[in-house]
Amino acid sequence: MLGTMTKFLKTLMLKISSNKKISQMEPWIDEKEEQAVLRVLKSGWITEADETKKFEQQIADFVGSKYCSVVSNGTVSLFIALKALGIRVKDEVIVPDMTMVASINAIVMAGATPVVVDIEKKTLCLDLSEVERKITSKTKAIMPVAFNGRSPDMEKLLKIAKKNKLFIVEDAAQALGSYYKGKHLGTFGEIGSFSFSTPKIITTGQGGALVTNDKFLYEKIIRLKDFGRINRNSQEHDEIGLNFKFSDILAAVGVVQMEKLPWRIKRKRAIYSLYVKELGGVKQVNFIPTDLSQTTPWFIDIFVLDQLKLKHFLKENNVGTREFYPAIHTTKPYNKIGKFPNSFWVSQQGLWLPSSSFLSDEDVKYVCARIKEYYDKD
Repeated sequence: MLGTMTKFLKTLMLKISSNKKISQMEPWIDEKEEQAVLRVLKSGWITEADETKKFEQQIADFVGSKYCSVVSNGTVSLFIALKALGIRVKDEVIVPDMTMVASINAIVMAGATPVVVDIEKKTLCLDLSEVERKITSKTKAIMPVAFNGRSPDMEKLLKIAKKNKLFIVEDAAQALGSYYKGKHLGTFGEIGSFSFSTPKIITTGQGGALVTNDKFLYEKIIRLKDFGRINRNSQEHDEIGLNFKFSDILAAVGVVQMEKLPWRIKRKRAIYSLYVKELGGVKQVNFIPTDLSQTTPWFIDIFVLDQLKLKHFLKENNVGTREFYPAIHTTKPYNKIGKFPNSFWVSQQGLWLPSSSFLSDEDVKYVCARIKEYYDKD
């Protein structure tokens, strides 16, 4: 009798939960950000100023970098990084085949030639053996992408770069709050790039950041993003630059978001752990082994053979998901002949589950219950 009643109550709770839509990802903005924006609006100065400087200092302090400059978005930040390093036409830049298309777009924007390399399954990041095979006399830089907060062996990557006299531009868009052996990702190479687009762990709607320990590169970045000048109040332009500046309105949101970051890191890791626990007995669902003492997953990623069918089933149950990016070599702009088995496998089997920082444990358990229900039908 007790067992029947327990089963009934669980079924009832699931029905109640099913009326709630659980999105794959949502930003978390509240009255603190609203108050911060209102304060800036009332100040009479809304372009780059004190709030932007404060936001930049928060980022630099958090990741452990000497310098930080925020720009209009993450794609722009990668483009500026490449230009600051002198990357130009006919230069080659190595980039993983599994990444958001912004990574490779930035290389093309800079006038260089992207050299696409397969990934390794255990990290979803650059296969460094393949990297070494793809280096030529034209190669000038490597762009590792910290996919969902993970990274390749950064020590080995640094050795490869040093041996071949190559720059490292880290695309750490998905890696705020993630580390490699205690050192924050984005701080290993000459320049690291972060993104604050809507789905990220902190967001300013749009936005990007560049970090470096090199003063010369920092000043180069400043000139490139502000019409070729180092001083905003000056009309002296040392070189050709564009307008990729930030605004204090966005920075005000960023300052508040950064204050919430430590808690969000803990919550993201706890959510990931709960998913692993709840789905541990489902043999059709696989996770990438993840060291949560170092990695903060931006999204909760699983790997299933029936990616699109599961996505459709969950959608019918008010659960939002998102399939992985297509492998770069399969996209129309970058269609390339070659073998990229790991990135293709990931693109066909990778599915991102609901990952918002504010998800409750009950939300996560509901999602997992629906996944179990789907596979129990087999």
